[in-house]
Amino acid sequence: MNVLISGASIGGTVLAYWLRERGAQVTLVERAPAPRGGGQAIDIRGAALTVAERMGVLEAARALKTEMLGMSVMDGDGNEVMRSEESTFSGGRLDSPDIEIMREDLMGLLLGAVEGVEILWGDSIDSLDDDGSAVQVRFERNAPRAFDMVVGADGLHSNTRALVFGEEGQFVEHLGTYLGLFRAENFLDLDRWQVWHREGTAGFGLYPARGNGELVVNLGFESEPIAYDHRDTEQQKRLLAAACADLRWVTPKLLEAMWAAGDFYFDVMAQIHLPEWHRGRVALVGDAAFCASPKSGQGTSLAMVGAYVLAEEMAAGGGFGRYQERMREYVELNQALAKENPVGPASEESVRRAADAITL
Repeated sequence: MNVLISGASIGGTVLAYWLRERGAQVTLVERAPAPRGGGQAIDIRGAALTVAERMGVLEAARALKTEMLGMSVMDGDGNEVMRSEESTFSGGRLDSPDIEIMREDLMGLLLGAVEGVEILWGDSIDSLDDDGSAVQVRFERNAPRAFDMVVGADGLHSNTRALVFGEEGQFVEHLGTYLGLFRAENFLDLDRWQVWHREGTAGFGLYPARGNGELVVNLGFESEPIAYDHRDTEQQKRLLAAACADLRWVTPKLLEAMWAAGDFYFDVMAQIHLPEWHRGRVALVGDAAFCASPKSGQGTSLAMVGAYVLAEEMAAGGGFGRYQERMREYVELNQALAKENPVGPASEESVRRAADAITL
């Protein structure tokens, strides 16, 4: 079996690993010219811990845990109004078996696990033609090739999904929030500690990374859908600055750092709902198929588990339909987490139920 995976993402690399383990010839194509750095803290929970263990990366991931000690909620003048040494908004209970890890650290482990797999960096799929016996693929840069199967693991704004299933808008559920993410100097000298502030419809969360040498800044606001260019970072920074202009305390420093940030990321908090995650010889996995949004805290686990199940069913001859049958309830429970609490994370009980809602 000769498989093309679009997106050297978490889901894409996990899928590549398991398909190769089961004897497939795998090619990854990734629009970025090299592995992406930066990113926020993400979580490996429940069934995803099993996937990491079976890949042989679990202990390495545990060694790279963020090791947060707690969090504070601050008012607009920088006064602490609540603190916890038991849990954080980003990672949940500190005594849980879950792993909170920086995205760049997990991606380093996953790319190491697929060393030797062909990766076409700096390229993307231009067109797909499924003739029933193979998928004829035209790339933007590389020469055309034929594959037995194609899988889109290329995120919320999936190019693969658009080419095969149609325009993005028909599948997106807007959750009413936009988020900007970037790195800044740790001018608060935070030591494995998070601080959060919300005022009106905007707010931010800060926590250290790289041995407390940097701050990861999550700056966001509530809004109805906004039309903007997904690749125009300057326009996105202007939107974020205007929406957060009335926030107080350290906000001016954060906005100053935002304008200088080279790793800036901005997007809507949204979910993807598709009646089917496959069509012919093309399938979707991770955010491309069933994005739950960062508000769920389960995007990483959904991608890892979905990739594992998809590889298992493709190799066993169960096909894409069986993959969907096994994953559907797990996906729905995890997507529901993003809507349970409009101003914070879902309850620990709901998170645990969703994280363990599938048997591998």
